[in-house]
Amino acid sequence: QSKGKKPLFVQLVLDNIWSLYEAVMKRDKEKIEKIVTSLGLKIGPRESRHADPKVHLNAICTQWLPISDAVLSMVCNKVPSPLDITAERVEKLMCVGARTFDSLPPETQELKSAFMKCSSEGTAPVIVFVSKMFPVDSKALPQNKPR
Repeated sequence: QSKGKKPLFVQLVLDNIWSLYEAVMKRDKEKIEKIVTSLGLKIGPRESRHADPKVHLNAICTQWLPISDAVLSMVCNKVPSPLDITAERVEKLMCVGARTFDSLPPETQELKSAFMKCSSEGTAPVIVFVSKMFPVDSKALPQNKPR
């Protein structure tokens, strides 16, 4: 970088995205056509003639870099396999609040082995875990409220 060279990520990724963005915003038809043909995309005439350049940019980007494919592949690559889960983690996921795993009904405790096997057989129980996380100001938490 001290010699004026850009990092590899900037050269291979960011510069390409930036040049596409500039070409579409400046309505440089020749450059846009060159980019679209080199990427092998098919942009409809409706999007390319639209008054708002963001529509044209969105049409190119959704074909070139579809977000759904990127997110799904990232989840598949980064999220650990459910088969690698530990028994302690399963017990924590099955218990709510201050309850312990031993206090759960026997039928629920039997689900632990099915949870760890992740079987797709027709006789295997279906287990669904729903999680929702949202930010909360620390002052709103019960332990931080003034008494």
